[in-house]
Amino acid sequence: MSSINYKDKIKDLVYNYYQDFHLSKKKIIPSKDYIPVTIKTFDEKEIINLVDSSLEFWLTSGRYNDQFQEKLSKFTNIKFCSTVNSGSSANLIALSCLTSEKIGKRKLEKGDEVITVASGFPTTINPILQNNLVPVFLDVKLGHYNLDCSQLEKSLSKKTKAVMIAHTLGNPFDIQKVHHFCKENNLFLIEDCADALGAKYDGKMVGTFGNIATTSFYPAHHITTGEGGAVMTNSNLLKFIIESFRDWGRDCYCDPGVENTCCKRFDWQLGDLPHGYDHKYIYSHAGYNLKMTDMQAAIGVSQLDKIENFIDKRKINFDRLKSAFSHLNDYLILPEYEEKAEPSWFGFPLTIRDDSPEVRKNLMKHYEQSKIGTRLLFGGNITKQPYMKNRSYRIVGDLKNSDKIMNSTYWIGLHPQINEEHIEYMFDITKKFFKN
Repeated sequence: MSSINYKDKIKDLVYNYYQDFHLSKKKIIPSKDYIPVTIKTFDEKEIINLVDSSLEFWLTSGRYNDQFQEKLSKFTNIKFCSTVNSGSSANLIALSCLTSEKIGKRKLEKGDEVITVASGFPTTINPILQNNLVPVFLDVKLGHYNLDCSQLEKSLSKKTKAVMIAHTLGNPFDIQKVHHFCKENNLFLIEDCADALGAKYDGKMVGTFGNIATTSFYPAHHITTGEGGAVMTNSNLLKFIIESFRDWGRDCYCDPGVENTCCKRFDWQLGDLPHGYDHKYIYSHAGYNLKMTDMQAAIGVSQLDKIENFIDKRKINFDRLKSAFSHLNDYLILPEYEEKAEPSWFGFPLTIRDDSPEVRKNLMKHYEQSKIGTRLLFGGNITKQPYMKNRSYRIVGDLKNSDKIMNSTYWIGLHPQINEEHIEYMFDITKKFFKN
């Protein structure tokens, strides 16, 4: 039997395994089964691709990764998409690359400031600290949970060099205002699109406004590769620097397993190295090894085929949830979005109008007892987190909404496996809490 026949046989067995083992577990029955706030959605094609890749045993980035990057670039309408091993790594590289000497006078240096929001996920903020830069924290708007743009001008100083903000829960911030602000003040703009793959603003994909965009493929997100993420840019220079930081900091840009792409491998002279030092071992940055494996990318290739359907289902579920929860408007602040925004919803955020943190705590317990998953809105006011003690940062305004989020905001799921029955159940459980 040829190897091709072996492969076909294995793929058939994988298909049968999916049908018998995974498909039967997908139905979630309200009150009986736990309704997760996030969940990976897949079929036999992802598993077949994964097995196919493992049989090749290439292990590091290979043909599937090339396909995945190309498909991701086409979907996001961003010229270069460089995959990495996590969304956190994507953010780390995105900001780190702006410290490169290759950027020239605009490069970020120790002590420079980066504007962000206080009510954000640590992985958006941590790269600022990790690069010895100073985060400047702004407040957000309740309901939107995105940057309050009225604070932008007040946040400027002589040390401001960049803006790095996430589109919260797939809801685009006013990217046109932020983009204009950055352009006017010669600032770099990094869009964290971890929660917002496929979201649009004024008809354009998020991620296409800034200098760099990032996204995540953790199982909770719109599509998954297990662990995984991507850094995206339209700049040839930034693409080179991004991949240098991702690949040990090397100056060489050969793909894995490829030699002498530049056609002068032994004819370089950089730094204080001797002329002719092997280009594959010349390092222009203090980088990392953060590549995505081909097995992860193989999953992503199939997941991207489903992304439009995933987004549509999330939008439908958002509308259903908003319609249902509008009956609790006296108790909860419902989510809103900018007029020009087309969100790609990651979750359904709600803020309890009552200012007592005890109310949210008791509500969370009520949800858990009823087998409904919930999450808080990331780190709340991040400046109150233990790891921020004795850190250097600057605050603009009073962050009152970030404090409110810290005490009173939560979100529930609207992923593709949630249907009308789940939504009705989640609403009924919530109504019982507030009406009793």
